Amino acid sequence: MKRSIYRLNSSTQNSHTVKTIRKSLCILNNQSVTGAEIMKIILIFLFIAPLALSARAEKDFSALDSAASPETKSRFAMLDDVRILANGLLQLGHGLKDFVHKTKGQMNDIFQKLYIFDKSFYELSLQTSEIKEEEELLRQTTARLQINNEEIKNLSQEMNLKIEDLIQNKIQLQEKVWGLEDKVTKLAITQPTVQETNEISSLKAFVERQDNHIKQLLKIVEDQHAQLDKQHNQIMELEDKLNHIELQELAENSFTGEHTEPEATPFFVHNSTAVTYKYEGAAPDCTALYNSGIQTSGTYTIKPNGSEAFDVYCEAKFGTSWTVIQNRVDGSLDFNQTWDAYAKGFGDLNEEFWLGLNKTYSITQQGDYILRIELQDWKDNKRYIEYAFDLKGPETDYTLQLSRISGSIPNALPEQTELRFSTADHDMAVINNFNCPENYLGGWWHSECEETNLNGKYVAPRSKGRLDRRKGLYWKPKKGRYYLLKSTKIMIHPTDLKSFD
Repeated sequence: MKRSIYRLNSSTQNSHTVKTIRKSLCILNNQSVTGAEIMKIILIFLFIAPLALSARAEKDFSALDSAASPETKSRFAMLDDVRILANGLLQLGHGLKDFVHKTKGQMNDIFQKLYIFDKSFYELSLQTSEIKEEEELLRQTTARLQINNEEIKNLSQEMNLKIEDLIQNKIQLQEKVWGLEDKVTKLAITQPTVQETNEISSLKAFVERQDNHIKQLLKIVEDQHAQLDKQHNQIMELEDKLNHIELQELAENSFTGEHTEPEATPFFVHNSTAVTYKYEGAAPDCTALYNSGIQTSGTYTIKPNGSEAFDVYCEAKFGTSWTVIQNRVDGSLDFNQTWDAYAKGFGDLNEEFWLGLNKTYSITQQGDYILRIELQDWKDNKRYIEYAFDLKGPETDYTLQLSRISGSIPNALPEQTELRFSTADHDMAVINNFNCPENYLGGWWHSECEETNLNGKYVAPRSKGRLDRRKGLYWKPKKGRYYLLKSTKIMIHPTDLKSFD
């Protein structure tokens, strides 16, 4: 009787075990199962497995006591339950193995990302430290040079005082020499005594010594002035380097820290509207159009003397009108063009364009003109510079010669030098086997491959990191920092308003 009750309880437990295993398998097959849930399943299996095995042993024991057919069937049923349990444990093991591999992979990815982040942070820290060390070294050098500059200034002042004293002494000596010359003239008539001759010789020797001493002092003063100028230039270069480092930390170059361009310009036009000129047909340039009564900016047709008529963009400002020969605002037009394109012109006159060397040359052949370059950086600060210039014809590759008149930015183009225009397919001035136009991507009046090229590739500053030098529109004075430009405009205007009367 007791054994029957025990078998009944064992059967009930075994049935409950099977249900629990099946439920666990369903949970395990779910892809979103968490690690905590898997651990719970393991504990349930560890608790239920002994009960299931005990129940199976009891049933096997009961099977030995009875050889009846129903007992045999029950034994086979229990074997099926054991197989289900074993299969569930096997699937649980595979699930745990997959979970462990997946977790290890995720941890490896996390460690790899942390390693990359640590490496990048370390490199950034090194770069920051180098920049700070360089900046501190430049500041110390600047401070020393400023101290030396003050010492040289004081020494120069002392030398000037000594020179003034020497000049006074020289004047006095000169007066004595004149007196001696009078005496010598008189002595030429009468024979001088030995004593007078010795006195004259000693005075001449004294005068020569004084002159040599004065010459030496003047040479020392000149050397001091040269050294002072050299120290001043070094200070200016160091200040430019300091400014450049600060601009690199801001990730862009600009005209920040300088005075903004005034509304007025050094080029004034007197009585530009007092007289109205009339022309038969098209006017010779934009200034003539303005004088004829057309005083608004826009696209107009002009006809220079001895040339065909063509369209230009006229910009009205400062009480007159300028003929625009180049305009760049947003990089929408590729300026890496051929020689023929630069000779004929390209682009849209109301947007970005290059007027053309042939057209510009035909305009400037009518008289003397001023060349004005207007620049704008990426902080919308504006600068300008004006040149007197001479542009020759196509037989000289449109050679340009400049002479600075005025401006609000240091000059970056060679003066009093014949500059030949060149492009990547028409480079007539290869210097040291270095093809400037191909490197700078745009036709320009290159000279020794300087960095200034207003027809270069249009490049916006990067949001982080250092600037890419020799890329983009730059204005680079010989002694000074890079100015990365957002927009440029080149215009011409006659110097003599009566040249077309």
